[in-house]
Amino acid sequence: MKKVISLAIVFLFIASCSTVPITGRKRVNFVSDAQILPTSFEQYAGFLKENTISADAKMTNEVQSVGINISRAVDKFMRANNMVSEANNYRWEFNLIEDPTVNAWCMPGGKVVFYEGILPMCANTDGIAAVMGHEVAHAFAKHGQERMSTGTLLQLGGAAVAIGTANKDPKAKQIWNSAFGLGAQFGIMLPFSRNHETEADKLGMVFMIMAGYQPKEAVNVWVRMSQRASSEQAPPEFMSTHPSNETRIKNLTAFLPEAVKLAAKYNAQ
Repeated sequence: MKKVISLAIVFLFIASCSTVPITGRKRVNFVSDAQILPTSFEQYAGFLKENTISADAKMTNEVQSVGINISRAVDKFMRANNMVSEANNYRWEFNLIEDPTVNAWCMPGGKVVFYEGILPMCANTDGIAAVMGHEVAHAFAKHGQERMSTGTLLQLGGAAVAIGTANKDPKAKQIWNSAFGLGAQFGIMLPFSRNHETEADKLGMVFMIMAGYQPKEAVNVWVRMSQRASSEQAPPEFMSTHPSNETRIKNLTAFLPEAVKLAAKYNAQ
């Protein structure tokens, strides 16, 4: 049984390898749009029913306008780079929620939520575009599907460890299971999440430039985030799902010249 599980892990890993457009990063994803998007759209609709849409018409219009512009840039890229069927699957939607939480997110298929609490961190239209580009990039790179795929592989790995230690004494079994759990958490899932965040930062910067926004504001958003968090005790970066604010500022500053070149290249297609 353990060999069967091991072979299944290897097969799924090899069969589902693909490349993230623009960054070129290799990913493992065996969750199709047909599998995940209906659920994503249903959950998004449910979320909107259970939460309060912002009554601030001006900011709602601005968030939606920026979202439309950036989604058009993404759609243009996909249609110019042999991703027409994928582009047709997206159902872009942008909503501002009446909530002080400093957050925004995008579900697979292009369903975006901004909370009012993140707007002071955005500070201006270009800042909104920086956050919007980042969230849209998560959907573009299929990070949600990739996390689901990795979770499945880890479940199979955990099953293999359980089978392999079935005849060991309880103490040894506990040590093996704990080692696997910690290794999966700190060696795979947390770095994996940080890689996704870094990739979304870079892709988002390219997309916001393609849509006509100023990329320097992507750096400034994280400067403001850093200032806000200066009084809070953040966990060490290796224990976090996100890179530190300082790391993001450094990475985006270094990437900015390349992002400008890439955006010009893709806009010319």
